[in-house]
Amino acid sequence: MDINNIELPASVVAAFYQSTLIENNKMESKNEVVPEIVKDETLNTNKKVTTGEWKSLGNNQKNIMIIVKNNEAVHLTDNELTFLTGILTACNLTLADVAIVNLNNYLEATYKELTTYFKSKIVFLFDTEPAAFGLPISFPHYQLQAFAGNSFLYSPSLKDLENDKVQKSKLWVCLKRLFNL
Repeated sequence: MDINNIELPASVVAAFYQSTLIENNKMESKNEVVPEIVKDETLNTNKKVTTGEWKSLGNNQKNIMIIVKNNEAVHLTDNELTFLTGILTACNLTLADVAIVNLNNYLEATYKELTTYFKSKIVFLFDTEPAAFGLPISFPHYQLQAFAGNSFLYSPSLKDLENDKVQKSKLWVCLKRLFNL
């Protein structure tokens, strides 16, 4: 590794760009250096939240919500974040365009609460069955499903996708159709 090819963990990169990658509603001053994903090391898995307390990674500039289930990190592990960033880049998107919500932090949250708060137009369900997300419909992996003014896409977890070429290609077909790539 030389100086031109340094690989940093995703959490370090997020710390560099906290004002554009991480929405922190509780930040009291702009001089605060530690982002929310570093400060909140523990997960609260039974928390009932109000709309003012939703925590997400990203700025949601294009109203795209990414639902994940992860017990190992506040939002995503470094490997999953790197993989997801690659997917977003292939779709001409960045982390600033999406809101990543770890459903394990909000077990009682429903699709209505989340899609209303984040004003979502597109919702990716990684490792979250539509019924578990509160949707009254069921659909298989890699089927774009319109419902309640949103487009939903259900697929396996990012961890499973990362190592499975066939599953990645199925996801890519859906993403090309969804984003006209």
